[in-house]
Amino acid sequence: MRAMSNTIRTGRAVTTLAALLAGALALTACGGSDDKKDDNGSESSANTSGSTLTLPKLDGTTLEVAAVWTGQEQKNFKQVLAEFEKRTGAKVTFVPAQDPIINFLGSKIAGGQPPDIALLPQPGAIKQAVQKGWAKPLGADAVKEVQKNYSQGWQDIGKVGGKQYGVYYKAANKSLIWYNATVFENAGAQEPKTWQDLLTTAQTVYDSGVTPFSVGGADGWTLTDWFENVYLSQAGPEKYDQLAQHKIKWTDPSVQQALTTLAQIWGKKGYIAGGAKGALQTEFPASVTQAFTGGDQPKAGMVYEGDFVQVNIGETKAKVGTDAKVFPFPAVGSAAPVVSGGDAAVIFKDSKGAQALATFLASPDAATIQAKLGGYLSPNKSVPNSAYPNEVQRTIAKALIASGDDFRFDMSDQAPQAFGGTPGKGEWKDLQDFLQNPKDVAGTQAKLEKDAAAAYGSGS
Repeated sequence: MRAMSNTIRTGRAVTTLAALLAGALALTACGGSDDKKDDNGSESSANTSGSTLTLPKLDGTTLEVAAVWTGQEQKNFKQVLAEFEKRTGAKVTFVPAQDPIINFLGSKIAGGQPPDIALLPQPGAIKQAVQKGWAKPLGADAVKEVQKNYSQGWQDIGKVGGKQYGVYYKAANKSLIWYNATVFENAGAQEPKTWQDLLTTAQTVYDSGVTPFSVGGADGWTLTDWFENVYLSQAGPEKYDQLAQHKIKWTDPSVQQALTTLAQIWGKKGYIAGGAKGALQTEFPASVTQAFTGGDQPKAGMVYEGDFVQVNIGETKAKVGTDAKVFPFPAVGSAAPVVSGGDAAVIFKDSKGAQALATFLASPDAATIQAKLGGYLSPNKSVPNSAYPNEVQRTIAKALIASGDDFRFDMSDQAPQAFGGTPGKGEWKDLQDFLQNPKDVAGTQAKLEKDAAAAYGSGS
């Protein structure tokens, strides 16, 4: 399968977005204000009574929605489904799925029990579901809602062959580094603007007696995100798109440069909590919580990942904006990177109920409910900024919407599932091996290229 070339044509706006985000986060990091006023200074409405969305009566209809979300994220999404039930009379069941979700769906479909809707975390998976004849196009009402509420870029990554299949219900800003404010204060560490600054900050934290970074290496996708930020900033947007589509090989010198850069942190003794071995046994949620527990001696001072980290910080006593602060991923090259991810609702069993739920998920009504609960970001431009529960989250949301079409979608999510989205295989496994042996740049490149060639060549 050919990766989708869904993103942006110029580097200028990516730079602008990074600058906007950096400036805004600098203003909010010290505030952490929880006021609920919107841009006009008016109080946000606690309900969606002003909604223009019309949904059909669906009494007696039962629907299943599958997603890989767990914990608080799953609980929050269930509140959105509950609102749909209230408005329509339908009964909706959440089905927990496993990664890679396309394999999970394959087994459900083979057993004659596909969910009505599944949330797919990769554009590559949407394309695969269409090619296999599993996914159903959105109907007129859902398409109208998507066109009204989403920029062209977010519409396009949900399309296959010109038809709209996906509603990007959830987005992620994957270019953020979260830090323990007490650790930084005690160490006298500064928020870095460049990669070199980040290395200096890391050394300052290390010298204060705290390990600089927490890495959730048990989940290979966190490692691909690290790579993508370094690569986008260092190699630039055009090369990023070429590598995402496998138009250049992973043996390219630009990949060598990015891996060598990554090794400055991954390969530095004492820089990663638990060392490589410990990181490879640490799942993403624990990689976050261990940076914000343990008083002034947490297991690490910083953790890299997207805006959704807030959900996990919420499981600790740390407060976002005061105890847990954030800065944009520093510029490795001429511009700071802005990498986005997202989850799209796709219909697998076409019906009046499924189309109504897809329409609801494309509306600001659905996204506003989850926005208020925190740890969530919507690419829906009709969601009021005031819906987000804190200043940090409002800033991240505003920057995403302000970027319009100008973002780069997560590279591994654009790749065929076999390469970019399967635990223990492909890019996930190759970068886990690299974390363990960061000196082996050439060997890692060779493995990445072999796995990419097989996956892109086979169309799986």
